[in-house]
Amino acid sequence: MSKSILITGCSSGLGFALANLYLEKNYKVYGISRTKPNIDNKNFFFKSFDLNNTLKIKDELNLFITNIKEIDTVFLNAGMLGEIKTLKDLSLDEIKEVTQINVYANKELLDILSDMSVKNIIAISSGASKNGSKGWGAYSLSKAGINMLINLYANELENTKLLAVAPGVIKTPMTDYIRYEIDDTVFTSAKRLKEGEIQTASDAAKRLDNLVSRIDEFESGSFVDVRNV
Repeated sequence: MSKSILITGCSSGLGFALANLYLEKNYKVYGISRTKPNIDNKNFFFKSFDLNNTLKIKDELNLFITNIKEIDTVFLNAGMLGEIKTLKDLSLDEIKEVTQINVYANKELLDILSDMSVKNIIAISSGASKNGSKGWGAYSLSKAGINMLINLYANELENTKLLAVAPGVIKTPMTDYIRYEIDDTVFTSAKRLKEGEIQTASDAAKRLDNLVSRIDEFESGSFVDVRNV
């Protein structure tokens, strides 16, 4: 019997690469994103939904998710960066917008998953959740939030292994924005991104898959940076 994978934010970047990787491995892949990815495979099942609509998640996605029955791994991948700017220039509305998708949407999804048979849940976090780099205010706060959200749910979902995982820097429009549009003399983290390792989404997906194959090495609820394991 084919194993089932659930991926949010599957239309591009890491989510798209994960979907293709597991389809190649003959898994059944269930994807959620605003736009349908260019995937033509009988084992791909898609639901169009904007996870910014957090108050509608349970009504709109409950049936799609619970119909999967047993899930091997969930990748809570959907998220947003927000604008790189100083905290003083960052409004509460901008912080709320990023937190809405990076934390609150995942809380609603985890509530649905808590009543199901799920082996593993991987929430995509970031090194920014640990490093308070100038300019990353909303993103860092939200990713620190997802780390704690996963830690808290690990105490409740005793039959599921949950990890908050930093996948490393991936070449996406988001990282291109940081590397090429941000003044790295003001926001030095942009310079570090330019000079550091940049991996393709496909390579990042393979590293995550490898992490899942070793998941018993990690304590449920913990934060893991793939660059350190």
